[in-house]
Amino acid sequence: MKIMPRFFIRTKDNLFFAVNTYHHPESHYVAFLRYVPDEKGERVFNGVKYKKLSSNEAYDYLKKHHPNYLFNWNIEGKKTMGVLKEDVDEILNPIHRLNEILASKDNNELFNKIRLLAKIFHEKAGISYDDMGISGSTLLNLQNTTTSDIDFIVFGKDNHKRAINLYSKLKEDESSPLEKINENYWKHVYDKRIKDNSMTLEEFIWYESRKNNRGLIKGTLFDISFTLKEDEIEEEEDIYFKPLEKIKIKCKIIDDDNSYAYPAIYLVSDVEFIEGSDVNIEKIVSFTHTYTGIVKNNERVIASGVCEEVTKKDSSKYYQLLIGTTRESLGEYLKLEKNPIKNN
Repeated sequence: MKIMPRFFIRTKDNLFFAVNTYHHPESHYVAFLRYVPDEKGERVFNGVKYKKLSSNEAYDYLKKHHPNYLFNWNIEGKKTMGVLKEDVDEILNPIHRLNEILASKDNNELFNKIRLLAKIFHEKAGISYDDMGISGSTLLNLQNTTTSDIDFIVFGKDNHKRAINLYSKLKEDESSPLEKINENYWKHVYDKRIKDNSMTLEEFIWYESRKNNRGLIKGTLFDISFTLKEDEIEEEEDIYFKPLEKIKIKCKIIDDDNSYAYPAIYLVSDVEFIEGSDVNIEKIVSFTHTYTGIVKNNERVIASGVCEEVTKKDSSKYYQLLIGTTRESLGEYLKLEKNPIKNN
């Protein structure tokens, strides 16, 4: 199987990287360092304690210990993070991990909830077990069986739409094990995701509630994340990215078909510049989970991020606004032009 977003890689020196693209150069798998061995770590795998890293910690760690995992590829002026193919010990596949859990006789609470979630999507949304998977700490066997969230993956555009549409209905059914997220859980997620003043807690709850890709199953938080199926992956068209400057724009969303993808992509029109040089922005692209599925077709939005010049294989160029230049996305966001809280 092709190595895709939300797969993980374990290196020969026991580092865990999260794959974050569908296309890779010949020498490396493009992926972000997430967990490293650490005596003070709170997660354990094969008797080794692990620590989860922030963006800055990940870059600092690799600069110090593994500079060969930072390489020049297709972004001007920035090192790409990834694993040398010769240093790969294991590719961790979300579909295989879910199948392991489904077949396992381990009766722990987290695994029981994962099995139930998969059964609901299979029986009520008609999604094959071969098109579902588990990522995050559970994929790595670093889960805490009582406190870990469920990073549930659905492969395929139509499958993902069916999954979130099903959850939107079941969360209103008091007899369903799938529940709405209450304010305490929203605060927990908000504190993990928002590290600046780009969005208030009230706004965050409003947006997240209508996305229908995050909920509770018997009290445990789960995401319904999306990865393309292999036959949906298009040939790589963009070959070189040149970051230009920080910009802020207002615009109209004209195509949200890939808004839940990784990265999330929104085609836009009627662009007005608030900050930065006026160029023809065609897309808003987000690598930050918060801004997947956040706005919809025909809505007027405001977006802040980095303007990128993108060169295609035929040497033509276009421009896009990028959100997620770091994992924390400080000062980078996408939301409605009119505050939904003030207008409701």
